[in-house]
Amino acid sequence: MKKWTGYKLVVCLLPLLALPLTLSAADAADPIAPAVAATYRNPIIDHIGPADPHVIRCEGKYYLYPTWDSKGYDVFVSDDLVNWRQKPKCYVDPRGGAWAPDVFHNAAGDGKFYLYYTVNNPKGGKLIGVAVAENPLGPFVDKGSLVENNAIDAHLFRDDDGSLYLYYVLIGNPFRIFVRPMSDPLTLTGSPSEVIRPTEPWEQARGAVTEGPWMLKHKGIYYLMYSGSGADGPQYAIGYATASSPTGPFTKHPGNPIAKQGNGVFGPGHHCVVEGPDGGLWMVYHQQNSTKPGWARFLAIDPLWFDENGVIHAKTTRNTDEPIPAPITRPGRKEND
Repeated sequence: MKKWTGYKLVVCLLPLLALPLTLSAADAADPIAPAVAATYRNPIIDHIGPADPHVIRCEGKYYLYPTWDSKGYDVFVSDDLVNWRQKPKCYVDPRGGAWAPDVFHNAAGDGKFYLYYTVNNPKGGKLIGVAVAENPLGPFVDKGSLVENNAIDAHLFRDDDGSLYLYYVLIGNPFRIFVRPMSDPLTLTGSPSEVIRPTEPWEQARGAVTEGPWMLKHKGIYYLMYSGSGADGPQYAIGYATASSPTGPFTKHPGNPIAKQGNGVFGPGHHCVVEGPDGGLWMVYHQQNSTKPGWARFLAIDPLWFDENGVIHAKTTRNTDEPIPAPITRPGRKEND
C-alpha cells in the first residue's frame, strides 16, 4: 500500500521509474536520438473487443487485464499507460464466460497477487472466484468460488487500516452492487450489504443496471464509482456516490453521470483508476465503437480529478491528440495538497 496525496489507491510499493519528457542538450544535438511523443490518442490498444479493464502498477510498470475472448485473461504491460505490449494469458478457466477481472497486490501482506474473476457457473448464471499468483503476469492458480448467486464485477478495496472489502454485482432486475468484508484476500466474512441500485433515469436508459464498482478514498470520504445502463449501448455512463464508511450508506452525486456519450464518444464505462507517471489520476475504461448496440468496444485512458470541493471530474476523448501522462516535478508539493 502506498498512500498518495489526497486519495488512496492500491499499488505496489516499489517506486515508479519514469523517463523525462525533455531531452538533454547532448541528446538534442544527436540527430539519431528519437523524438519523444507528447500526445496520445484513444483507443490505446488497436483492437475492437477488449473491455472492463483493470490496471495495477508494480515495479515501475503498468499491468492491464481486460475482458476479451471469455476463455480467460490476457495481460498487457506498459511503462507509461499509453504504449502497451501484449503478454500471454495469465489465467484460463474451462467454465468460460470470463468477464471483468480485478487484480489486487497484497503488498502489505504476503506479497502475492489475487485475481478476482467472473466466469460461468455450471449450476447456471455467473460466479465470482479468486486465483493467486506470485507475480502480475501469472500464472494464477484457482482457489475457489467466493460468490455464486449470479455475481459479476468483483472489486477488492483495502482501506487505510488494512481492512478489506469486496464489492460486486448481483445480476437481476435490477443489477445491484453489494459489499462484503473480507478477513484476508481469500476469505469473506460478515454479511453482504446492498450499497447501490438503479434509481436514476440515466441508470435505466437501457435496462436497470448499476455495475462495475470502483472505490476511491479522498480526504476521508469514500467514493464508490460505478457504471449505469446496459453495457451494450451508447447510453452506458459513469457516476459515483459518497459515504463516510466503505459499507455506506452512499449518497449519489447530483451531477451524475460524470462520463457519458458525446463529442464522438459512445458508452464510456466500466473503468478503473490508477495514478499515472504524472502523479495525477487516470481513468482506464472502455468505449463503444459506435451508436449500434452490441459488444464492439475498445480501451481508452483519460484524466480524472477531484476539485477543491471534493467533486470528481472526468474527461473522455476519442481520436484526438491529448497530452500524455508524462512524469513531472511538483516543487513544494505537500501531503494533503
